[in-house]
Amino acid sequence: MIDAEGFRPNVGIIVTDGQESVLWARRIRQNAWQFPQGGIHPEESIEAALFRELHEELGLTEHDVDIIGCTRGWLHYRLPEHLLRPHIQPLCIGQKQKWFLLRLISSEEKIRFDLSKSPEFDRWRWVNYWYPLKQVIPFKRHVYRRALEELATYLPSVIRTKRIYKHAEELTG
Repeated sequence: MIDAEGFRPNVGIIVTDGQESVLWARRIRQNAWQFPQGGIHPEESIEAALFRELHEELGLTEHDVDIIGCTRGWLHYRLPEHLLRPHIQPLCIGQKQKWFLLRLISSEEKIRFDLSKSPEFDRWRWVNYWYPLKQVIPFKRHVYRRALEELATYLPSVIRTKRIYKHAEELTG
């Protein structure tokens, strides 16, 4: 489903340990890491898409997590020109996303990548809340920044670590 402006509605998923770490997943057979995300099907609610994608990509269900927060509005990013598919209509020029911050309340052992016919990830790890800002592919960076900054308000210790993390980045280049 592509909206009238060419954006595909999508959910972004940030799973936290409830402290200062988030789940960072590696795309299958690639050295590319990102947060789980996925499209919203026609006639599907945003929350239904969230839980479907959570299960497809991480093997988790709504009983494995608590929803801590969600971005207020849609966050948009455009695809680079080389990723556009002009032969497919309507043309998708990017994604518009609602981002969710979830706390893992089940055991980490519940995280699985083999429940989908086509898994998107093959590894995961916990990373500092702000780590993805410098690691994600550049065309998604501004959306990650906006989502992480807005959702950080739900994790007070993360706001404090942003200053520490930024200072450490400045020292190490």
